[in-house]
Amino acid sequence: MQAEVKWVDGFRFIGQSESGHSVVMDGSGGKTAPSPMEMVLIAAGGCSSVDVVDGLKEAGQQVVDCVAKLTTERRETAPRIFTKVNIHFKVTGNQLDESVVEQVTANSLQKYCSVCLMLGEGVEMTHSWEVC
Repeated sequence: MQAEVKWVDGFRFIGQSESGHSVVMDGSGGKTAPSPMEMVLIAAGGCSSVDVVDGLKEAGQQVVDCVAKLTTERRETAPRIFTKVNIHFKVTGNQLDESVVEQVTANSLQKYCSVCLMLGEGVEMTHSWEVC
């Protein structure tokens, strides 16, 4: 996998994925676009959400909605890395088995989500969930 990031002006950059998709990033605290750290957080939520929805469907669950809300703690000094990340999944569906939701969300964080597993090497990664 490859990507390219090109400086536009100020602290704005355009990232282009190998698959040809582009995203704008703003290194000045997210004034005009998501910051690179926000992009990392969004990537973790997206990657894990794919696992959760796929896992629930594979388990025969009738999931109709899944929202991942991510909260973090960061170091106060540079490098301002994440020290803790929690992903809270709000899962909605028809007659969802809570034990399946619990297992699928845990499996994403501990076994399948590539982004979370990479972050987990130096970040305390946790998850929580609720069925709506």
